[in-house]
Amino acid sequence: MGDAYSKLLERMKDLGRLDAIEALLDWDQQVNMPPGGVQGRAEQLSLIAGLAHEWKTSDEVGQLLREAQSHNGEFAAVTNIREMARTFDRARRVPTKLVKKIAHTTALAQNAWATARAESDFAKFAPWLTRLLDLKRQEAEHIGYETEAYDALMDAFEPGAKSAEVEALFRTLRDATVPLVKAIADAPNPPDSSILTRHYGRSAQQSLSRAVAELLNFDFNQGRTDVSVHPFCTTIVPASDVRLTSRYEENFLPAGMFGTMHEVGHGLYEQGLLKEHAFTPMGSAVSLGIHESQSRMWENMVGRSRAFWEFYYSRVQKTFPDVLGSVALDDFYRAVNTVSPSLIRVEADEVTYNLHIVLRFELEREMISGKLAVRDVPTAWNEKMGDMIGIVPPDDARGCLQDIHWSTGTFGYFPTYAMGNLYAAQFFEKAQADLPDLNDCIRRGEFRPLLDWLRENIHRHGQRYRAGELVQRVTGRPLSIEPFVKYVTEKFGAIYGLT
Repeated sequence: MGDAYSKLLERMKDLGRLDAIEALLDWDQQVNMPPGGVQGRAEQLSLIAGLAHEWKTSDEVGQLLREAQSHNGEFAAVTNIREMARTFDRARRVPTKLVKKIAHTTALAQNAWATARAESDFAKFAPWLTRLLDLKRQEAEHIGYETEAYDALMDAFEPGAKSAEVEALFRTLRDATVPLVKAIADAPNPPDSSILTRHYGRSAQQSLSRAVAELLNFDFNQGRTDVSVHPFCTTIVPASDVRLTSRYEENFLPAGMFGTMHEVGHGLYEQGLLKEHAFTPMGSAVSLGIHESQSRMWENMVGRSRAFWEFYYSRVQKTFPDVLGSVALDDFYRAVNTVSPSLIRVEADEVTYNLHIVLRFELEREMISGKLAVRDVPTAWNEKMGDMIGIVPPDDARGCLQDIHWSTGTFGYFPTYAMGNLYAAQFFEKAQADLPDLNDCIRRGEFRPLLDWLRENIHRHGQRYRAGELVQRVTGRPLSIEPFVKYVTEKFGAIYGLT
């Protein structure tokens, strides 16, 4: 029994290393690779994906799993066997040929998306979206589902999540959010957000962003930051080689500043996973929703807090004396917490952000089910933006082409962003209860206490607990919208003078 588990463990690690090679190739494509290399990169990614899938679904792995599943050892072994069995069962249903085709197509589609976005021309991406939807529908049919194909796809990112349950959760969240958005819109003294759209030099922004990453304890000995079209975090070696990217706009400071804090949150989670369990489920994040909770917590609950800016604003003023030298702390703090309908999801405020996710969730379900034709996506997007957020994109680049996710084939990923906000609020509420001086620590620029709390309660567990069980264990109750609604109501009620 022990011998079977040891062999299985080595196979898990080899599979993790193959996945890491694929991640490295993808990172290079988005950060360094010249456009002319896309065809060759597509072939490389297809080969790696196919090899990994064949290894993952081999008869040898199946036999080792059968022999090891009666293993009653310590929790790490139990976790690894359980999650490897889940991965094996899911992967075994999908033909290697389809896996390779998806990898090849997404590599080409990402390049097509970047071009289409730069030219704001959905028609140039539409054929690729059509192909990817067809491939992902095939994948969902092979995996199987009880109610709808979207469930099979979403399960890859948030295990066990069901579309109907997410829809109900989002409905209550939307019902709680809309009245607050309206009250804020009617407030008589809104912040002056034009402060943020002055000229902020890119090189200075990059230096400031690196300083923020270091301040929040991102370890540059085991990580790095770069620039890409769409910000992301990827891991090449768990806890040892974690790479972040950001993007900078010289006329919008928050894009780089808060984008970096967001990706640092992801990076801190990856650097907090236990090295001794690298490339196994015990050394991997539990779900994308939990992962997103870490990025949203550091970006918003820390990065947009009054306490943080009481500590850090003078540094930003010194970096940009010509544009911020005469701007008071109160005015800057209110500006970075402006609530207003916005076009770009990654730049949306904390209150309206979830509405962007609900929009994408609804569109994805309709596309996967076939109810929404690809040619109608821009129109449907614009209509939902108008209905939900009260603003209509003037072009495709700031509308349906703004996110990279569809070009990477990650349908079912978007719901985890809103779930991450809910997880974050519930975790942060508990952290504040356990660390009564947390706000004072942030005000002094001491971020280690919060990071240590996250490492102890979330990071070190890997996939020992599923997301729902982890939330229950850490906070003492199931996931709820209440902590998030309480958080945004109190914070923005104070900023906007609401009663």
